Amino acid sequence: MVKSNIEEYIVDLEDLCKMFRLPENIVIEHTEVSEGNLFQDKFVYHEAEQRTEYNFSFTLNDEFTALHKKSYRKRMVKNFLYSILSKKLNKNLPWGSLTGVRPTKFARELIAYGEMKEHLVSEMLQKDYFVSPEKAHLVAMILKNQKGIIRNDNLVDLYINIPVCPSRCLYCSFISSEYSMVKDKLESYIDAMIKELDAVKDIMKERVYLVRNVYIGGGTPSVLSAEQLDRLLSQINFPITEFTVECGRPDTITREKLQVLKKHKVSRISINPQTFCEATLKRIGRKHKVEDVLNAYGMALEEDFIVNMDIIAGLPGERFATFKKTITTLLELSPHNITVHTLSVKNGAQLKDNTQLLSEKDITKMIDYSQKTLLENGYKPYYLYRQKNQLCGLENVGYFRDEYLCAFNIDSMEETNTIIGIGAGAISKRVYNLEKKITRESNAKFIEDYIARIDEIIDKKKIFFK
Repeated sequence: MVKSNIEEYIVDLEDLCKMFRLPENIVIEHTEVSEGNLFQDKFVYHEAEQRTEYNFSFTLNDEFTALHKKSYRKRMVKNFLYSILSKKLNKNLPWGSLTGVRPTKFARELIAYGEMKEHLVSEMLQKDYFVSPEKAHLVAMILKNQKGIIRNDNLVDLYINIPVCPSRCLYCSFISSEYSMVKDKLESYIDAMIKELDAVKDIMKERVYLVRNVYIGGGTPSVLSAEQLDRLLSQINFPITEFTVECGRPDTITREKLQVLKKHKVSRISINPQTFCEATLKRIGRKHKVEDVLNAYGMALEEDFIVNMDIIAGLPGERFATFKKTITTLLELSPHNITVHTLSVKNGAQLKDNTQLLSEKDITKMIDYSQKTLLENGYKPYYLYRQKNQLCGLENVGYFRDEYLCAFNIDSMEETNTIIGIGAGAISKRVYNLEKKITRESNAKFIEDYIARIDEIIDKKKIFFK
């Protein structure tokens, strides 16, 4: 349990304690007293009958902006708690005191604040935030590899959500419906999305927004029929740089659907095997076979798509040798992009109470091997993000070969551009680059609610972008 007299610290301090797997019988009490720019903090570590007190202080620079001061304070407090827990538990975390989703965005902010030199990113993340050499170097590589970042408040990305899948995977915690449960509602759902899209076009005209990238995700958008995809995509007629559609489940991909996507100038798709082990696919609730992945991939190349493939390290029942075989198969296929996920065990997933999870040593070995092997074979990391409850506090990393970066993934992870979300569960993020702030507006989460409340959702969106 964590207690603090500063409410804004609580979530970050709790997250740090969770990553250390702090025993339930230990209580951490934090208090902070300030006088001008001087802050004096105290942590009290309660374990059984023992009570240990730790004190530290820090001073803010007068030249800091209000936002910088807020960020700096929280970082100093987290750093000190990390030092206490690391010594008490004799344990280091791969990402040190960093608890956020976007380590690369964090590094960019430090560079912008003048606290970090770009050529010293790796060194300073290790020294100031206890990040491991391997992860610090990974951040530095990604910052170097990211290209095409444009900070322009009039350039926006469009995200369309299709929260429907053929079946529910054991590890999934997304708000996504099984196709058999909602197939009779999909025509009405497309009607509602087209209505929201028409309203968004009016907003963009009024705001003088230009769409840079379009991304249709989910769920599995390719569960829609070829006719339904055609009807939806016919409404997307912007002169865009990049157009991505997730077709994650290979058993939903047909030649006809791919030709519909190509007709509407979709440039990128994803085909996500997650593993090339048949037994694992069955265990995690995916209905397709390895052969389906290979067939879908062959069709996608014939239709000239840029293809991303996702895999997951740490799937239940898998061992290192199985994961290694998956990496070998990926390299033989040579997709344009590969995303390596670390399994995240979330409350909403059926996997939550699964007893087949691997040890920290096995998971770390998988992730380290994937990075080393992909780099050796010409792939380069270009974005990463972390999720709560990821095994070992690790990360998800996107790799590219040649020049096939996905611009939407960079925009999304680095939060450099406004994203307009359409569909159930979609989140719009309005980025104010000059003011250095982001505001968010969420649509109704479930398809039925979204359809019923579409007029209300459109009204809220008009207000949000006014």
